[in-house]
Parts: sequence; structure tokens; C-alpha cells
Amino acid sequence: MFTYCTQVLHLAEHAAFNRIEAARAARRFPVILTLLADGRVHLGAVRLLAPHLTDTNHDALLTEASHKSKREVEQIVARLAPRPDVPLSVRKVPSNAARTTPVQSVTRDATPMELVTEPATVSLPVQRPKAEPLAPGRYKLQFTVGETTYQKLCRVQDLLRHSVRSGDSAEIFDRALTLLRGGLERTKLAATMRPRAASNRGKRSRHVPADVRRAVWTRDAGRCRFEGPAGRCRETGLLELHHVIPYARGGPTTVDNLELRCAAHNRYEAERCFGWFVRESSAMYRSGEDTLRVPNANSENAEC
Repeated sequence: MFTYCTQVLHLAEHAAFNRIEAARAARRFPVILTLLADGRVHLGAVRLLAPHLTDTNHDALLTEASHKSKREVEQIVARLAPRPDVPLSVRKVPSNAARTTPVQSVTRDATPMELVTEPATVSLPVQRPKAEPLAPGRYKLQFTVGETTYQKLCRVQDLLRHSVRSGDSAEIFDRALTLLRGGLERTKLAATMRPRAASNRGKRSRHVPADVRRAVWTRDAGRCRFEGPAGRCRETGLLELHHVIPYARGGPTTVDNLELRCAAHNRYEAERCFGWFVRESSAMYRSGEDTLRVPNANSENAEC
């Protein structure tokens, strides 16, 4: 079956594997076919859940996995079959320049029987950090760091030996992220333990005061607030403050008129209101021009 899927249907290997495993699971639990047809579960979810489905739990598990991403289904599997923590491992990997393969080529002055072997560098694709759930609340995180970063880790391990005697990289990583997160939240969210009282604001300004920023981030729970036919956007990265009534059309910079938007939906809202101006201004900035023609707020182009 695998050969047929890859060589006759020309499916990728992982796509063939997903379909075969889903078909085997559907033979045991035919309801899977209905869920796949309705789009409530995807092939990857069925493949991950298949080894854990039983006559007593398959309805509940498939319902729980409905409309869930692969990462969310992996967390369900981690709860069903927890795995132990992986051992600490730090090892040096060869650099891209060192990963070469011998290639034989004929030099210009060589005789037909004289071959010169030259190393050819193999360019490797950049891989994103991989986070894999092992058990409830436990994750395996894998990524590659450079020599300078590794030296920093070793230095921090030495300096923390009095409090972290084992030199556990996971604890050091957690402490570093805690400090980094605190600084970023102070910068972007205006988070503070002792917030100042809101000052009286006389003139209208695009500047978002710290108390307003804190209130908006808290109300929207750090998530894009755009609502579409499929529900609320789930993006939590690249968030921006969006004026519901555009500032160019008199919208105030207040908690009631500000909402969080991801970059894509913020740009979508701007294009919906100002159309060509947003697209052309973006292209203008990309081309290096520093002068923009701002349309009249009463013109046709500025109307939503």
C-alpha cells in the first residue's frame, strides 16, 4: 500500500503514511470517516491518536481532538501516554562549511584519466526550534546554538553553581526567559508592579499611554481580537494596537477605541479603510522613499 501511494498516486511519504494509518484506524472505528469528511479532524490527528483509541474512549478522544491543531493533539497524546524527561545532552555539530561531500571533476589540463576530488559544500535548510510534548506540563525543546551562545551558557553555569549545583540547562534557560519576558512586558505592555495614576490628557495624540496599553492587553488577553466567520483569530504573535475608528478619521486613543490585532489583520483593516494608500505607502517604504502623499480624510479614497 505504501508503494502504491508513493509510486502510483505520487504522494509524499508522510502523506502516504498518514492516509494508511488513518485507513487502518477507520476500519476499527468507522466514525473517523465521517469526522474526516466533515473536516472536524485531520489525517495527522487520526494518525497520532490511532494507537491510543479503544472501544471505550474513541468517541471522547475524537471529540476532544475536533478542530485541534497537530500541536494540540500532541498534547492530548502526551497526557494519554506520558514519556520521561529526555537526558541533558550538549554536543557539537559540524558547521555547514564542514558538511561537504566529495565531488569528482576533471581539471582543464588533466588527462582523461586524471581526476581531482574537490569538496562541494552542501547547503542545509534552516530548521525551526522543535518543541515536543512528553507529558502533561513537560516538553522536549531542541535547537542549535553557536559557539558564542554555548560559551555564555558555560559561563552562566559556572556563576550559578552555588544555587544551581547541577548546572541544569533547563533551569538556566527558564531563568533567562523569565528575565527577558519581564523586560519585554515592561517595554511592550507597560507592565509594572506599581502603576502610576492616569494623567489628564488635554490634546489628542496618537501616543498610547502606559495605563491604556496595560488595559487593552489585559482585556484582550494578549490575543488578536479580530472576529471573522470562523470566529476570533487565535494569533498571539506580532500583535499591534489597532484603532477601531481610525485615528486619521478622528478616532481617539482610548481603551474603548483600541484593540489588539495581529499584523495581518491590522493591515487588512487598514486596507479596508484606506485601500490604495496603505498598499502604495508600504511599497514606497520598501523602495526607500521617505515622502508619502496622505489622502484627504474627506476624499473618496479615505472612506471605509
